Amino acid sequence: MAEQVVGGRPEGHAGLIASMLVDRADDLRLAFDTSDLAAELALAHFESGVPATLKADGTPVTEADRAVERLFRETLSSARPDDALLGEEFGRVGESERVWIIDPIDGTSFFSRRDPNWRIHVALQVAGSIELAVVTAPALRRCWWATRGGGSFESSWPREEAETKRLAVSATSVLADARLEALDDVSGADLPPGVAHAPASPLPLVELVRGQIDAFLVERYYVWDHAPWILLVEEAGGRFTDRTGGHAGDQGGGLYSNADLHGQLLTALGYPARP
Repeated sequence: MAEQVVGGRPEGHAGLIASMLVDRADDLRLAFDTSDLAAELALAHFESGVPATLKADGTPVTEADRAVERLFRETLSSARPDDALLGEEFGRVGESERVWIIDPIDGTSFFSRRDPNWRIHVALQVAGSIELAVVTAPALRRCWWATRGGGSFESSWPREEAETKRLAVSATSVLADARLEALDDVSGADLPPGVAHAPASPLPLVELVRGQIDAFLVERYYVWDHAPWILLVEEAGGRFTDRTGGHAGDQGGGLYSNADLHGQLLTALGYPARP
């Protein structure tokens, strides 16, 4: 029996799946387009140079952070007026199961001293699940993105299909062979003794999704820092567990690793076990 069409979309289970795929493609296109505009604006500020000041929580901020977040908010709210927005600089606006999570410049300390290792984050959370993520590093001319069930990818920026590759975490399964990285010495002290520590990197989660390291422990920061990377790591075949044993980005960080080592590392760290 042929499916009925309601409101221009087919009814039934197959129709629902098709509609979700169309919506996902539209959302990803919007995330790409908005991130590109934000990247161009941020890059202009970066190249001209902007001073940083300290916020009340002691973290640095520049006028570029605020300008980029305003661009995201104006563009996303125009395209998706019913969606909520959550950003580092201006908080949350709106009540919806669909929330765009924005970090206008992740790595402001890099940005303010003209180190190119800063990124622009945007992720879409739907009913508590991160469904898409785009991370752009304009000064490095690189971009990373993922969709739930669709894989993780890296390309040049601006994006070129010929330079796009699918990402996969490592297959290391023995702790003695693992290369681990931690945000700082405090976290590093919690890692299993006798395991090789990779040299400190400005982009450890990029190294993880490329399969260059096996795990990264980061027990700090906020949901806008973690949201896109949780999806990127999971869609590259890895796992993330927060400090409560869950999988949320708003619990002050946690453990990112390949799937084969994840359980062993959780045990070593003493993280609570949750499904």
